[in-house]
Amino acid sequence: MRIGEVARQAGVSVRALRYYEEQDLLQAERSSGGQRQYPDSAVDRVHLIQQLFAAGLPSRSVREVLRCVYSGTVSPGLLDQLESERARISGRINELLAARDRLDGVIATTRNPPPECTHAQALDGPALSAAPSSTHRPAPRTTDR
Repeated sequence: MRIGEVARQAGVSVRALRYYEEQDLLQAERSSGGQRQYPDSAVDRVHLIQQLFAAGLPSRSVREVLRCVYSGTVSPGLLDQLESERARISGRINELLAARDRLDGVIATTRNPPPECTHAQALDGPALSAAPSSTHRPAPRTTDR
């Protein structure tokens, strides 16, 4: 399979495939004319590479993981590293879920503000005057020099 076809099927750029080759993550044979020829399995391998990069693994670790995936053996050191990466990813997922929940709360409150919320009434009510109200004056600025 030629480089453009792999790129199209995998949904990546040709440049990304060349980078993967430079990093020894992907191998291609060369035709007599010097064109890259990839095996049919290259698309699945590129998807795996993309997933590992998205998980935050550096090229060095991706290379080791690929060797293990295709050989069926994992070194104890790599296994420890992968477990650590998995724990980091799980922590990040929890942080993102908490951020999403917080955002859901803001959206819900904005769509259905409580009666005591004056900001929503100001937006729905008559135009605000140019002068700030006495309750919403900005604090004086101070400099610490």
